[in-house]
Amino acid sequence: MARNRKLGRTSAQRKSMLRNLATEVIMYGQIETTETRAKEVRSVVDELITLGKRGDLHARRQAAAVLRNIKDEDSSLNAVQKLFDEIAPKYADVNGGYTRILKTHNRKGDNAPMAIISLV
Repeated sequence: MARNRKLGRTSAQRKSMLRNLATEVIMYGQIETTETRAKEVRSVVDELITLGKRGDLHARRQAAAVLRNIKDEDSSLNAVQKLFDEIAPKYADVNGGYTRILKTHNRKGDNAPMAIISLV
C-alpha cells in the first residue's frame, strides 16, 4: 500500500502546498525546496505532464483543477496554457521521468537537506 508523506501538515495544507509547488515548477521550470517536498511534488508534476500529453478538453479541465491560475509575465500564458502548449509537446515521445531532483546544500536555519527539482 502506497502512502504519501505527511510533511507535518493537515491534508488541506499539504494539498495546497503541493499545488503551489507544482504550479511553480510548471511556470518557471525549476524550484529549490526541501528534499522531501521535491520528492512529493515530483509525482504531481509527472501526472500533470501526462495530462498535457493527452491534450483533450477533459485533461485540460483536470489540470486546471490542480494548477493555480497565475500568468507568466514573458508570454502572458497561464499555467494550464503553458503546460499544454509548451511543456507537453516537448515530452511527446517520452514515457515518464519528466523531472530531475538535484540535492544541493543543507539549509542554514534548521539543517534541512535542500534540493532543486527541475524539468528534464
